[in-house]
Amino acid sequence: MPDKQRQLLRKMVIDLVLATDMSKHLSLMADIKTTVESSKVAHNGKLVLESYTERILVLQGIVHSCDISSATKSLPIYKSWTDKVIEEFCQQGDQERDLKLPISPMCDRYNLSIEKSQVGFIDFIVLPLWETLAELMYPFCQEMLGQLNENRNYYFNRIPESPRGSITEPPDPDERSNLVSNSEKRKSRKGHTDDDKLSDLSSIDEGDEMNAR
Repeated sequence: MPDKQRQLLRKMVIDLVLATDMSKHLSLMADIKTTVESSKVAHNGKLVLESYTERILVLQGIVHSCDISSATKSLPIYKSWTDKVIEEFCQQGDQERDLKLPISPMCDRYNLSIEKSQVGFIDFIVLPLWETLAELMYPFCQEMLGQLNENRNYYFNRIPESPRGSITEPPDPDERSNLVSNSEKRKSRKGHTDDDKLSDLSSIDEGDEMNAR
């Protein structure tokens, strides 16, 4: 591999890994939405990613969505991952308690509602990102959005049964009753094919490398 390509590949890998940092979640989502909307306005409704910055931003969103994708898996897989993650959090809380330190949020095994935590995780973290990507890559995320809806309902319906906390108010039915409603609207759009949207994620050329520097 030529040195220029190797250097660019290394930069891409680093950028993609750093994008999985949850502290950058909100800013990453905002940047993706701004980039997508600006591109469509500039190209008559079509998504055209012309620079390295635009392309790497979309790739970062895809990698980040994979990193938090447990909620889009089948329920047995999702529950298994949830149990493992919650136990890891609680072990951290146990150590903080032993050291007389303030216990971090979501880490107190004696005051934790797994059900409420997962509903919040889906509503505020997973769902907004996956809805954005579903619009970007329609129709390839529809199955995951459907499973996400089922998993959310599973945990939400069990909140009243939990002895660890009170029930939260359900989300506005008009907003969350159908997680895929926004994406379904794309079916009626004309002049947009899957190839149109995916072709813009082509390989990055040397001109893009110069933009990346």
